[in-house]
Amino acid sequence: MRIDLTGRTALVTGSTQGIGAAIALALARAGARVGVNGRDERRVADSVESLAGQAPGAQLVPVAADVSGEEGAARVAEVLPQVDILVNNLGVFGTADPLEISDAEWRRYFEVNVLAAVRLTRQYLPGMTERGWGRVQYVASDSAVAIPAEMIHYGMSKTALLAVSRGFAKKAAGTGVTVNSVIAGPTHTGGVEDFVYELVDRDVPWDEAQRTFMREHRPQSLIQRLIEPEEIAHMVVYLSSEQASATTGGALRVDGGYVDSILP
Repeated sequence: MRIDLTGRTALVTGSTQGIGAAIALALARAGARVGVNGRDERRVADSVESLAGQAPGAQLVPVAADVSGEEGAARVAEVLPQVDILVNNLGVFGTADPLEISDAEWRRYFEVNVLAAVRLTRQYLPGMTERGWGRVQYVASDSAVAIPAEMIHYGMSKTALLAVSRGFAKKAAGTGVTVNSVIAGPTHTGGVEDFVYELVDRDVPWDEAQRTFMREHRPQSLIQRLIEPEEIAHMVVYLSSEQASATTGGALRVDGGYVDSILP
């Protein structure tokens, strides 16, 4: 399948590292003009330089803004007034005793993981529907379905994204705009190797270490390895394409079979 996104403008929030950077790179390689977003201007510039080295000729737009707030969203609109593909990837996560999570921390998770995506959707969806084409996506997590006891606040925010995605898909019904969530499973991102080696002997080679970690600590996974960010990016690129025009209102899993369900 050849996917060509030439002429489309995409915005990927939180795209200076990890899954977001992989998505930005994949969209750029498919021909899209891509807004690379992060809070720190220097870090965004470095990320754009790195991505350009991996995708020569790519159209990359630095968008330094904290999109978890109204001012940041407004700044993004100044740089990219029109977006055809919106990928809401920004998110925070961490473990905590559920009885010790403060009200402020609950609000922070909702503000960053949910409201930021809602705000940008409100900002860009009207233009997409007017033009009769657009793609809105939310990067969710297996934690949206299999709520972790040590990350209830994170799981809550990702579950909320599934509801937000389905609701906006209904709002966009019949307009040529699709809205979907991508449920990412345990992924090989920055810091994960250190986390794995906290539980597995550091002398063990990485491939063996991650498989031991998955077998002993994430046995629900059917692929028994961590997912690479590029594998999640492949799904995002597909959902951004013309070929996915009949896929909307869905929660599509790239979780290695982690969620024990036969439904997508």
